Amino acid sequence: MGFARTGGGPSLSKKTSNKLRRKDLYVQNKKAANKARHEERHRRRREENKDPELRKERLAKNQTITIEKKRVWDEGDDDSLGAVVDLAALKRRKLEEEAAAAEQGDEDMEEDDDEEGDDQRDDDVDSMLGSDDDEAEDDEDDEEDRKEKAQRKRAQRQPSVAPSTTSTNLDLTPDSLMRQFPNLFTDEPPPMPKILVTTSLNATIHKEAQEIAAVLPNSEYIRRSGHRWGHKYSVREIAKFAKNRGYTTLIVVHEDLKRPHALSVIHLNGEDVPPGPTLTYSVRNYLPGKALLGHGNPTNHYPELLLNNFKTPLGLLAAKSMETMFPSKPEIVGRQVVTLHNQRDYIFFRRHRYVFREAKSTEKNVVDVDGSEMKGMQGIRAGLQEIGPRMTLKLRRVDKGIGRAGSEGDDALKWEWKAKMEKKRTRFNL
Repeated sequence: MGFARTGGGPSLSKKTSNKLRRKDLYVQNKKAANKARHEERHRRRREENKDPELRKERLAKNQTITIEKKRVWDEGDDDSLGAVVDLAALKRRKLEEEAAAAEQGDEDMEEDDDEEGDDQRDDDVDSMLGSDDDEAEDDEDDEEDRKEKAQRKRAQRQPSVAPSTTSTNLDLTPDSLMRQFPNLFTDEPPPMPKILVTTSLNATIHKEAQEIAAVLPNSEYIRRSGHRWGHKYSVREIAKFAKNRGYTTLIVVHEDLKRPHALSVIHLNGEDVPPGPTLTYSVRNYLPGKALLGHGNPTNHYPELLLNNFKTPLGLLAAKSMETMFPSKPEIVGRQVVTLHNQRDYIFFRRHRYVFREAKSTEKNVVDVDGSEMKGMQGIRAGLQEIGPRMTLKLRRVDKGIGRAGSEGDDALKWEWKAKMEKKRTRFNL
C-alpha cells in the first residue's frame, strides 16, 4: 500500500484502502495542482509584460462562445418581414459592392486617360512647366490628412473583451418594410402620442394596467366594463371610439390567472387611414414597481427610450412600434430612461432613473477616450435606480388591421410565431 509519483507531473495516486491516507493524498494533490497553476500564471504574466502582443492574442483566443456568437442568418439579400437577415451587414455588403464597382469604373477611366495622354505627350512636352505652388499645396494637404488620420487613431477605442449591446439603427429600415407599413415608417415628424389603455372583459388587473399606463406619457386608463346589463364593447368599437377622439395608440392588457398575460398594441393612424398594424406580445415575469428592492418613485417627466439589439426587419418593426409610443424629445431633467433590450427574441422591459453619488476612495475617476480624466467628473459616480414595473415581452403575431378579427385580405396576417421556429436554437427572429 502507498502512493507512487508519476514522472509526467505532480499528480499523486490515490489507490489505497486507508481512508485517512486517501484524504492526505487528496490534499497533497490539490496543493500540487494549485502550486502548478500559480507558477504558470506568474510565468505567463512575466512573458506578457515583455511582449504585450501575447496578452492580446490570449484574450482574443479565450473569448466565451455564446449562442449569440453562434447565431445564424438567412442567405441572400431578402429583406422581407419574415427574413432573418442582419440589415447592418446587408447594407455594409451593398456599400462595399458599390464602392468596388465605382473603383473599377475609375480604373477604366484612368486607363482611357492614359492612352489619350500618350498620344498628346509629344506635342505638349515643351509647354509643360512644373508649378512649385501646386506642389506646396499638395504637400500641405498631405500633411493635414496625416494629422487627421493620427487624430482618429488616437481617439479610437480598443474593443472591449465583452462588447456592449448594439443600439438599434432605424435608418436601416428596408424599402419593402416601408411599403407595407407606410404609416409607421414616414419622413414626417411623428405626432405627440396619446394612448388609451384598457383590459380584456371581466378583468381584475386594474392596478397592473394602471401601472403600465403610467409608464407611457400622455396615456389614459379606462376600465372595460363586463357587467351583465352593460354593453360589452369589442376591441374594434373601442378603437373607433379612440380614433375619433384623437388617440394614436390603443393598448389592450389581457389577463390570465389574475396576472398580465398579453399585450395588444394597435396603431390607430390618421383620420383617412385605416388602423393598423396590431402587434401582440406575450407577457412573462411581470413584477410591479413596489415589489422591487430599493425601487424609486416615478415622476411626470418624459423618459428617454433605449432600443437595443433589434437587427432584422421584424425587429425594426417592433422597435418602431415602441418608439411611436414615446415622445421624440425626452425631458433630461427627469433622469428617467426606459430600456427595451432584445436578447434571443425576448424583449426585457426596464425603467430606471440615473442617480449621481460621490465616488468612494477606492474608485478611480472617469477617463476620456484618450485616457485622460474628464473635467468636472472628478469624484462623481453615476448609478441606476429601478422604478418598475419589470416584465419580459415576446412578439407572437403581427396583423394588418385591428387584431385577428379586424384584418382582411390575403395579407391580413403579416407574421405569426410558431413552435417550429425555436427548433434551431441559434436562429432568432428579432
